Amino acid sequence: MDKMERLSNTVRDIAVGGGAVATGIATTATLAGGPPSTELSYVLPRAKSAVVFALPLDQDNIESFLKKEDPAGVNIDNRRVNTMTSGIALEISEYLNMKGFESAPVISNAVYRKDVPGGPYSEMPPLSHRYLAVRSGIGHFGLSGNVILDRYGAAVILGSAVTAAELVPTEALDPEDNYCDGCRLCMSACASGLMAADDTTDVTIGGVEFTYACRRTYSRCDYVCGGFTGLHPSGKWSTWSPARFPIPETDEEFYPALMEAVEPYRNRPRQEFGCNIYHPLVPGNRLDFTCGHCQFVCHPDKEVRKQRYRMITSGGVVIQLEDGSLKAVPPEEATAHLAAMDEKARSMYE
Repeated sequence: MDKMERLSNTVRDIAVGGGAVATGIATTATLAGGPPSTELSYVLPRAKSAVVFALPLDQDNIESFLKKEDPAGVNIDNRRVNTMTSGIALEISEYLNMKGFESAPVISNAVYRKDVPGGPYSEMPPLSHRYLAVRSGIGHFGLSGNVILDRYGAAVILGSAVTAAELVPTEALDPEDNYCDGCRLCMSACASGLMAADDTTDVTIGGVEFTYACRRTYSRCDYVCGGFTGLHPSGKWSTWSPARFPIPETDEEFYPALMEAVEPYRNRPRQEFGCNIYHPLVPGNRLDFTCGHCQFVCHPDKEVRKQRYRMITSGGVVIQLEDGSLKAVPPEEATAHLAAMDEKARSMYE
């Protein structure tokens, strides 16, 4: 075993020791021809490779979240795992720096390029953990565009560390082993309609082709997953957001709808989980994790997927009580709750 093989094994072992359940290595060669967000040189001009890894979210919190029984567990776990993932990226980077190889960590989430049209609001990451993950064999693309693992589904957080070391690459997984069967429950569970039903994104990275459902404007996800609104167009179920502003049909309508919902979003009481999530693009900077349905519904066992989808759709509609707490109730009760408010209070929700 040569020096680079030993170093590659060591940095992957650092990730595993920190809690990673899958690791891989992508290089400038294995990423050649990929989208701009696969360019390692954007993060580190002399970059040659990247260590990529996945940490699991706690499955025990997911079902109570989807049933609308308790939002706290998922919010606390999301913050914790993102912090751990970013910390491992820093640990790997500093280890490599100490060994004489220029390196840089890539934070797990909520960092975007400023030098592109739209600046950070374009939500283009410095580096796509997703693309690096599928090319290095951590997981497959599900139809949703989320990276899925054969044990944990899409309930993982991805991280990367970029380095000038010429690490040994790992290969993409065999597409035949991808458990995604196109069930479309991820689409059905998304109140915003982020994923196009009849269009795909096809990318070639290092000579390997990947396909997933085309994602429409990210304003859709911002508007719903960001908690600005949450009532599904059917009116029968919601996310953990108590707001029920209309969800537009066309992409062009989403940004104006989002802007109109900003002030009500600021004025609504926020949840206190003892572990707040902060996001630089969110009004007031505080973010409550209210959705994630496409991520949480996706499970390797199709029967579990179906059960989780039923949890989402039968869990009712979330309302906010006078003390600021959230409660899921039948759709009719939610409508009556809002109707009983005075006009000023109701304007925060619809």
